[in-house]
Amino acid sequence: MLAGGAAHVAISLFWGVVLSAVLPRRRAVLAGAAAGLAIAAVDLGLIGRRLPAIRPLDPWPQLLDHVAYGAVVGAVLGRLSRRR
Repeated sequence: MLAGGAAHVAISLFWGVVLSAVLPRRRAVLAGAAAGLAIAAVDLGLIGRRLPAIRPLDPWPQLLDHVAYGAVVGAVLGRLSRRR
């Protein structure tokens, strides 16, 4: 469980860095939500289905979690860019 938590933090930080490089600063929340869908395709579709601990999980809550993550990262990045 500890290893899973550490992996989740590392993956979230990785995607946060990627999103900070590619998301536009205008309409960042919407772009972040769309990016969350793309991340879900990679995380859940390509990688998750190969991992026995992730494969049996209901995909809808995970998909919504990814969309929310992207939207939150977009909101934070948009707000930070307005401050500068």
